[in-house]
Amino acid sequence: MHSGNQHYIVARPAYSEVSFKEQNQQVERCHKTAQDHLRSYFRCSKAKAKRIFYTFLPIASWLPGYNVKEWLLNDIVSGVSTGLVSVLQGLAFALLVSVPAGYGLYAAFFPVLTYFFLGTSKHLSVGPFPVVSLMVGTVVNRLVTDGETDMNSTLFPTEMSKEDRQVWVAASVTFLTGIFQLGLGLLQVGFIVIYLSDPMISGFTTAAAIHVLVSQLKFVLQLSVPGFSGPLSVIYTLKYIINHITETNIADLVISLIIMAVVFIVKEINDRFKSKLPVPIPIEVIMTIIATGVSYGFNFKEKYNVDIIGNLTSGYQSPLTPNTAVLQQSFADAFSIAIVGFAVAFSVAKVYAIKHDYILNGNQELVAFGISNMFCGAFRGFAGSTALSRTAVQESTGGKTQVASLISAIMVMIVTLAIGFLLVPLPKSVLGALVIINLKGMLLQFREIGILWKKDKYDCLIWIIAFVAAVLLGLDIGLGAGVGFELLTIVFRTQFPLCSVLANISGTDIYRNRKDFVNIYEPEGVKIFRCPSPIFFANVDFLRNKLIDAIGFNPLRILRKRNKALQKIKKMLQKGELMVTSILKEFVRIEIDVYIAACDNLILEKLGRCGFFDDEITPKIFFLTIHDAMLCILNKHDPSNSVNFICDKVNETKEMLNSEGELKKRTCLVQLDTQF
Repeated sequence: MHSGNQHYIVARPAYSEVSFKEQNQQVERCHKTAQDHLRSYFRCSKAKAKRIFYTFLPIASWLPGYNVKEWLLNDIVSGVSTGLVSVLQGLAFALLVSVPAGYGLYAAFFPVLTYFFLGTSKHLSVGPFPVVSLMVGTVVNRLVTDGETDMNSTLFPTEMSKEDRQVWVAASVTFLTGIFQLGLGLLQVGFIVIYLSDPMISGFTTAAAIHVLVSQLKFVLQLSVPGFSGPLSVIYTLKYIINHITETNIADLVISLIIMAVVFIVKEINDRFKSKLPVPIPIEVIMTIIATGVSYGFNFKEKYNVDIIGNLTSGYQSPLTPNTAVLQQSFADAFSIAIVGFAVAFSVAKVYAIKHDYILNGNQELVAFGISNMFCGAFRGFAGSTALSRTAVQESTGGKTQVASLISAIMVMIVTLAIGFLLVPLPKSVLGALVIINLKGMLLQFREIGILWKKDKYDCLIWIIAFVAAVLLGLDIGLGAGVGFELLTIVFRTQFPLCSVLANISGTDIYRNRKDFVNIYEPEGVKIFRCPSPIFFANVDFLRNKLIDAIGFNPLRILRKRNKALQKIKKMLQKGELMVTSILKEFVRIEIDVYIAACDNLILEKLGRCGFFDDEITPKIFFLTIHDAMLCILNKHDPSNSVNFICDKVNETKEMLNSEGELKKRTCLVQLDTQF
């Protein structure tokens, strides 16, 4: 509203009007409550011991109530279906780790046993995941090189074979990964995954899919490709493959193309008719059996020089002590693997927890994965997480609890102990083709770029940077670069918030951006400025300029003109009589009233401690809502306006609300992100 030469502003930093006495009482009550919680935390009781027991051993809370009649059959069917998929994925993902295929069965077996007792998800299928497997494989390729190099002689005994070295590195990295996850879980820092946003994870996993795709080309084409690692390894690998493309084994290529075509078509049928099919057609299993039989019957190895997986490791081997030298060389890699593996698994678990209405414990999940990876690494397996397709099979085939996972582990054990020899003629190109065709879901994440660009430019940039960094710099460095850029965008979001000028939507007490609506009401002389961001040292100048732009003039310039002499202003500044650090005082001194609304109720106490208030800036300028402030403005400066709401009544109402403990509740309804 405009009255004479006066202008009135409703501003929105974060404050609320609460008496200091009442806030001191609130603080004392909070301290007392905190002390009570602290005492109860360290006090021993049966209830607390029971709660701790159920937290660290979740199976004790659900297994006694297991409904055998209704759940067991479903879990058995689900476990058998998932077990078949686990066998194939274990064999296939072992190729990503650069270890013999048989060790993939270890990775599909051992983690399931410990997660069965310690995990909080009912549907998660724990085991190999292509991105994590490739990250482990990157370390293996870096530390295990061809020939007797200095690194080989430093890290391993000279008489150890290359295959044993690869297994030892993979197992050691897995053990260290488990230590990191267990430590984070015990320190109760499961919240760390909040720093891995969905766009960042999507961009990173898409880049990982590119790495996986490139790594499998050597099996599809049967080329002997050196193990490139580090920045630009994808480029070097592709360059090598292109230069040696004429050495491709046509038989392996044809087998791979047939496998990919058939699996793709049947998977599309599964997706289209999933509501009518009792269980998805296990096309990977079917094609593996057919390919193994044809390879054996026509002797592909001898006639066409097809590379087969050969003899699988029979039975289980004794535990393996981690290689301390490898642990020192893979510290950063193991931490990256720990974070990525947990973030992917927890994200998938959350989807099914929400769908089936149960609660996950993020810290306990870290503990479960940590112990599972340590257990798996000790028995020569490699790091795991969860495969999206495998978990989907376990849930879609009727799995009710982790009993289904236990049955799937038994299926893997049967293959390892009894029938693994039947898979000896299986061509490696079949496994490579299965890995590539299962990348479809991750590669389709490219479609998110357009969606994110429309929704949020920052999120779109996070996706692109995470993808490009991971593709070009490698998964370990790329992950760090992606997280670093993501944190940088948080600074930009808070330092340069999208401020706006609000207006009243006619006939309501709602205030929105005036650019978005036509039927709005703006009293003459009143400007409502919205700041949807925390206020701190880095964005004070930015917000100051935005506020000046919204008002349409610079109060300091007017003040200088009113004093008629710049020299006088400088003298006042030197004497401390005039301060330019507070934009509020600059408006007040040129007779502009400032009102601040919709803020956190603890800000006044902090402002009081900082000496913010004086004769010019008082707590009376703060209001619970924008509408309360607007009513007070209209009543104070336009007596003819028929407002049945006087300013004193507003303050009285706020004091009543605060004394009755309703202030916080009401503030929450109009909560801002703005803080000091």
